[in-house]
Amino acid sequence: MEGADTDRLLDATMALVPPLLTALDALGHAGRHLHPPTIAQVAEAVASHRQSLADGLAIFKATDWPDHLQRLVGHCEQASGFALQAFDGLQNAASLSNPIMAAYRAMGHTTRAVEALYPVSAMLPPVSRYFTHEAYRDDEALAAKFANVNPAREEVGVMHANNGPDDRGGFSLYVPEYYDGEAMPLVVALHGGSGHGRSFLWTWLRDARTRGAIVVSPSSQEGTWSLMGPDVDSANLDAIIEHVKQHWNVDAERVLLTGMSDGATFSYVCGLRDATAYTHLAPCSASFHPMLLEIVSGDRLRDLPIYLMHGALDWMFPIDMARTARDAFTAAGAAVEFREIDDLSHAYPREENDRILDWLFN
Repeated sequence: MEGADTDRLLDATMALVPPLLTALDALGHAGRHLHPPTIAQVAEAVASHRQSLADGLAIFKATDWPDHLQRLVGHCEQASGFALQAFDGLQNAASLSNPIMAAYRAMGHTTRAVEALYPVSAMLPPVSRYFTHEAYRDDEALAAKFANVNPAREEVGVMHANNGPDDRGGFSLYVPEYYDGEAMPLVVALHGGSGHGRSFLWTWLRDARTRGAIVVSPSSQEGTWSLMGPDVDSANLDAIIEHVKQHWNVDAERVLLTGMSDGATFSYVCGLRDATAYTHLAPCSASFHPMLLEIVSGDRLRDLPIYLMHGALDWMFPIDMARTARDAFTAAGAAVEFREIDDLSHAYPREENDRILDWLFN
């Protein structure tokens, strides 16, 4: 390729990729701070990033790309398109009859943008840095691990098992690309009501990729987890974990069950059973009633590590519910780490993941 052609392609890449990564960071910030009274302000705070992304995408699309780079082009354009939809959905949410649900739907486009972009992490170092926890982006040894992975390996990376967007009961899985057979912790991450495992996987991927953990994100059998009526999900989760353990080396002393909202509540239902593989629980924004502990054995609760997170601004499950859970679990003998997050509404605080992994590894 001629030098002028190389410069032209580099210019087009630089026109799009930095604004795209900045836009995804801004959208992630917006999703973290969604709160019904302030949706319009949150949308306005990130709106300027939309135009920068749109301008960069126009330059990128106007460029004549060679055939061997079409995969990179397709992923970047798809990710940008989803991100633009997220900005538009967030901007329109405040004017709709149910703004918080509209805002949550807009954030779904952000997740699709991140999923579309992830394969580019193996092609462009700046994108690989984006998918690395901020505190570790200057870690040369970690960067070398990412640079030296074999892209032909099929047993690592992001995988989906019967877990397309319209499927229920399947799971999505992430195994760090540098996995070499040594035992790794397993994070089982449960989505919220009306959510999906394919989307919730991305809540954990950056931290698992950075720290070295396997993540499995199942989808509930129905629209949400088995919180009412027969439990149709626990046995399916058990089977999924067994499948993962048969194919990858899981550290049996570090199997974390975590989740958001309905997924967090179900982590109590499923994770407090006596016969279970889960060694640690980390519910976020869960519902809780003290009667739950009446069906749990004292042996299971004694010294059970629980990392309990909840937002002080939670509008769905008030913070007092989490305080009650903290007190009840502590009185029952569990080892409770309680995180009351002052500026958090009903959203998952991804900044907690690195702390959770510190807690899990210790």
